[in-house]
Amino acid sequence: MSNRTTALDAVIFGVDIQSGDVRGDAPSYAVVTFDGDHIERDVVSYRKLRRRIDSERPAMVATDNMYELAEDKSSLVHLLGSLPDGTRLVQVTGAEEPEPLSRVASRHGVPYAKEPMAEAEAAARLAAANVGQEVTAFTDTTEVKVSRGRSTGSGGWSEDRYTRRIHGSVRRRTREIESTLDDAALDYERDATEKYGGFSNAVFTVDARPENIPVSAERSGDIRVEIERVRRDGIEFRPLAKRRDPIIVGIDPGTTTAAATVGLEGEVLDTLSTRTADMAAIIEWIIERGRPIIVAADVTPMPETVEKVRRSFDAAGWKPNRDLPIDAKKHRTRETGYDNDHERDATAAALGAFDAHSDQFDRIAAKVPPRQDLGTVVARVVANEESVETVLADLTDDNGEKQEESEHVERELTEEERRIRQLETQVERLQRHVETLETTVNEKDERIEELEDELSTERKQERREARERREVTRLERESRRLERERDEAYETVESLENKLERLKALWKLDHSNFADVAEKKAGLVPVKVVEQFTRDGINNAHEQFGLAEDDVVMLRDASGAGRSTADLLAEFEPKIVLRNGDLSDMADRVLFDHEIPVAPVDLVTIQEVDELAVARESEVEDAIIDWQERAEERQRQQSAEMVDRLISEHRADRPG
Repeated sequence: MSNRTTALDAVIFGVDIQSGDVRGDAPSYAVVTFDGDHIERDVVSYRKLRRRIDSERPAMVATDNMYELAEDKSSLVHLLGSLPDGTRLVQVTGAEEPEPLSRVASRHGVPYAKEPMAEAEAAARLAAANVGQEVTAFTDTTEVKVSRGRSTGSGGWSEDRYTRRIHGSVRRRTREIESTLDDAALDYERDATEKYGGFSNAVFTVDARPENIPVSAERSGDIRVEIERVRRDGIEFRPLAKRRDPIIVGIDPGTTTAAATVGLEGEVLDTLSTRTADMAAIIEWIIERGRPIIVAADVTPMPETVEKVRRSFDAAGWKPNRDLPIDAKKHRTRETGYDNDHERDATAAALGAFDAHSDQFDRIAAKVPPRQDLGTVVARVVANEESVETVLADLTDDNGEKQEESEHVERELTEEERRIRQLETQVERLQRHVETLETTVNEKDERIEELEDELSTERKQERREARERREVTRLERESRRLERERDEAYETVESLENKLERLKALWKLDHSNFADVAEKKAGLVPVKVVEQFTRDGINNAHEQFGLAEDDVVMLRDASGAGRSTADLLAEFEPKIVLRNGDLSDMADRVLFDHEIPVAPVDLVTIQEVDELAVARESEVEDAIIDWQERAEERQRQQSAEMVDRLISEHRADRPG
């Protein structure tokens, strides 16, 4: 609010409807432009009036009735929101209960005539004198919104990159605005919504009007910046000139000085306690809160410091008959708020003064007419000890002169009117709350939809990755299986190649035609090795080498064989059996009966390579000849033994 009374530093538009009605199609307006010295008059349409306001940006648009510019409250709010920064709408006839323009003009000495152009001029001059109420639907707080200037779209191979670029632009512009607000030393709060690649939007709540914020609304490319003042719950009025209502002040002096202010209805308005401020600062604090009519202390006699404050305001003083007890102070201030004992004592003093004068206030209020300023009357009666009648007569004699305050006093509303206004305000507040909730719900729905889309995309990605992981795992298992089969095949091939080489060598050694055998191998015969002289050992050797007639067989372990094992070996009719170890008697007899030569392996030089073995043919032949000699000797022994046995049996059979 401004304290300016006469000097103008900007242009004021006085406006009054010339013809038609704002609810009609084409109203016209009488417009007076007043800069403190010069007057310009014009008649314009509503649309042209709005264009002039937007282009010339007057400090105030003054009218005697705000609803001459708007057809209803909703339109009025829209009008207030569209006014240029720094332009205020002023209703010079008062607030909710406006007075006739003629009466207000007469009271303030402003020329008046009952025709639109004269009324427009009177409105401009009254606004220039700080008469009237500023009409506002917005607070002094502004929201700066930074959001996406384009839709992120859906689908497409480059959607992620496109979305990341837009969100990155929003974040970059948000940081630029944040830096600008910091440089301007403005108080603000920031609420940003993080999205993929940056921000989807950001809202700055700034404690300043739009004209004081060094940021402009814009829409360019990927971003959009909007600037909006925060709405109030309804339409409010602010007096152009400061009004200083009468108050009661309680003071508690000391190392910590405390002060409390109380209204004429007994409500505690404000409290202060300080150890550093001097009395001049405390007096300035009191002046900002009203016009003291009583200054009170909680002790008797009144301290000198409190007395000085009383004299500085020319107010009445109050002190208790005796010092107020602590219990009484606590009881009297039990429903008020205070931070410490000093503020409690100051509040108790002010409330004590109110209690002492409350009956007097009621008597004064009963005698003061509704249109008269009750505060002025109370101040003069209490402070100057004048009678109510004298004060009213004096104020009546000043008919038309400027009162102490440069605005009229509104008629006190009835209880029903106050209730209706309270309900209307409550309805507006609830409607705005519903709009806010609906907006929040829509934002939440959009956010839920975005999150569901992101979740669906993530689930698809997760399923695709799971399928890929399963396929990779399956292929890895298949690869390991194939690698094992490959290694086994390599081993089998290598084994078969080695076996083939051995078989080739054996085949060459096993045939009588040695024409293609290397000269170094001449005179050698293959030896087929039987690891264990058992049926399994013989069968394994047969499967591996193929036992055949006239083979040289070596028994690596000749022990343990019985008749059937020896018969099995004899069926192959080997050329000679080279034994390592001793044969059982039964095996030896079976092989001897089948005339298969058996010789110790030590008689023949055998060379082994893996499972292959060769021996010198001459040594094998010598072993066979040696067996034959031993076989002949064995047969002679057997024949001699048989003759001896027959002779013995014959002698035994002869009669004695």
